Amino acid sequence: MNILIINYEFPPLGGGGGVFTRDLARELAKKHNVDVLTTHFKGLKRKEEIDNFTVYRIPVLRRTSLYTATMVSLLSFPFCGTIKGAFLCMRKKYDIIHTHFAVPTGPVGLVLSRIFKTPNVVSFYGGDIYDPSKRFSPHRSAVFRWAVRTVINNATRAVSLSGSTKEYADKFYRPSRDIAIIPLGIVETRPVSVRREELSMKKDGFFIVSVGRLIKRKGYDILIRALGMIRGKGYDVRLLLMGEGPERHALEKLSADLEVSEYVSFLGAVFGEKKLQYLSASDIYVLPSLYEPFGIVLLEAMFCNLPIVATNEGGQKDIIRDGRNGILVEPGDAQAMAESIIVLLKDANLRQAIASHNAEDVKKFNISVIAERYEEIFLKSRKPTVIKRR
Repeated sequence: MNILIINYEFPPLGGGGGVFTRDLARELAKKHNVDVLTTHFKGLKRKEEIDNFTVYRIPVLRRTSLYTATMVSLLSFPFCGTIKGAFLCMRKKYDIIHTHFAVPTGPVGLVLSRIFKTPNVVSFYGGDIYDPSKRFSPHRSAVFRWAVRTVINNATRAVSLSGSTKEYADKFYRPSRDIAIIPLGIVETRPVSVRREELSMKKDGFFIVSVGRLIKRKGYDILIRALGMIRGKGYDVRLLLMGEGPERHALEKLSADLEVSEYVSFLGAVFGEKKLQYLSASDIYVLPSLYEPFGIVLLEAMFCNLPIVATNEGGQKDIIRDGRNGILVEPGDAQAMAESIIVLLKDANLRQAIASHNAEDVKKFNISVIAERYEEIFLKSRKPTVIKRR
């Protein structure tokens, strides 16, 4: 098949959604011809060959950061993307368009699908339909609700990455079709053998680690407050935060106010082998998000055999079984988070049992498994039938 993948984010831009797009494109390119249409950023190539697929990057207005998009850049992507996408469709004769994110990418796939009579599979990620931390979350706007509903209802197939995200789609957008659920996938990896001293980490003590953009929805202020409570009980615990974002200054100030600055390491954006080293050298992974559509970083933590504490609002409920491969707590509850971390801190056997379960459970999220599920969707989408809601 000739496949056009459209996502406004693609590494090094954005977060987990972009990483998944790259890994899926790489896996699909083993058997198909794959192109990716995404956003340009200064210093990146407009056209680039990566692992047997081609990336086309288009300029948008006011994209000023690798890690977060401005409203202007989001609004300009549909116009810029549709123009470039039309040229690609005329030249390449795609069999499938795979659109990632209902907004801002969704309208691009919709228009190209209509013009070129090409099946369009839309995958929505969560934040593109529901983000309680954002004033301009699509579910709060009549215009965006109409746009998202139009994208979903006019797609050949619609795919949600988690049961939670599907529930919010049903609640706020009342789609006229059934929505499939296919989780994000991850390239299989292994824990990395590394001495803590090589990472400038204290040899002894207990390390909590978390990875993600430093934005309000991620709930890192709650995690820092939990750290303060844990240390207040006399435990030698430190926190590693990998990621960048607009909340960094506020989080650094909170750490200072709580007198835990020397125990919180803001490592910035960390990728590849170095990220795996920090994960492997830590003791517990914590996901404190107020809402997390899926949490691909949880899969990375599971591959590194880490026990997990996570909030119970979002797609992580599809990954974490409370008491089996992690502990779930209510979002925003620093006390409950601190208590759950202490439970794991005090019980090495429980940590080992959870880590063993994670090593087994993560296999079903291997990118090769997820790519096969998408291939099945693509093949079905090339037939004229559309699955309507019963």
